[in-house]
Amino acid sequence: MKIISWNVNGIRANLRKNFLEFVNEQKPDILCLQEIKADESKFPEEAKVEGYNLYLNPAKKKGYSGVAVYSREKPLKIEDMTGFERFDEEGRILILEFEKFALMNLYIPHGGRLKENLPYKLEFYGFFLEFIQKRFAGKKVVLIGDFNIAREEIDLARPKQNKNNIMFTPEEREMLAKLTELGFIDTFRKLNPDKIQYTWWPYFANARERNLGWRIDYVFVSENILPKVKRAFILDKVLGSDHCPVGLEVF
Repeated sequence: MKIISWNVNGIRANLRKNFLEFVNEQKPDILCLQEIKADESKFPEEAKVEGYNLYLNPAKKKGYSGVAVYSREKPLKIEDMTGFERFDEEGRILILEFEKFALMNLYIPHGGRLKENLPYKLEFYGFFLEFIQKRFAGKKVVLIGDFNIAREEIDLARPKQNKNNIMFTPEEREMLAKLTELGFIDTFRKLNPDKIQYTWWPYFANARERNLGWRIDYVFVSENILPKVKRAFILDKVLGSDHCPVGLEVF
C-alpha cells in the first residue's frame, strides 16, 4: 500500500500545474492533501479522480486551509472533528478508520511569521497529544501531513539562523519530541537517518533552486506498524506547490 501526503497550496491552482499527472504517475492507494482552499462547491470536478473515494473537510472561511483524502478503499468510519473549536473550524483534520489501521490527515497551524499564532499552535499540539492517547492507544495509526515544525537541525538548511524562528523554536520542537515519546516513529528519518531532503521552500530568494528548505511534512506511524513499513520517501522533484509530496509504502 502506498500512502502519499501533499500540501498542494490550493487544489485549483495545483490542478492547473501537474496534479493529475502526479496522481496518474504515482497511483497512491491513499492520497492526503492539505491546504486545499476549497469547499465542496469550489472543489474542481476535474480533480475528482476516477477510482478513488474523495473526502473533504474544508474550512468555514472561504479559500482557506482545508484537507482532503483520496482513498481506493472505503473507510469504516470518517471523522473531521477533534473537539478543539478553532482547529475544527479551520478544516485541518480528517480521520479515516480502516480495518487494518487508522489514518489521520493533519494540517497543523503555522504559528505566524511574527509568532502571533504560536500560543494557538502549542495549545493545539498539547490537546492533540492527549487526544491521540485517549482515542488510539495501542491501535495501529498513521499520522500524516503538514506539521509545520522541523524536528532536528538536519531538517532545515539553516538551523543556526532559525533557532528562534517559527517552525524551529524549542517549544515547537518539544511537541514533536513528545509525539515520538508516545511511540510514534518519523518514518523518513528512521529509514533514512542521514539523508538531507526537504519538503517545503520559501517562495523568496530562489530558495527552492538553492535548496534552502525545511522538512516539515511527515509520516509518523505507531510502533506496531513500523515492521510493515517498506519504504519512506520525499518526492522533492515534484513541483506545483511550495511543498513537495511525502509518503511511505506499508503492509
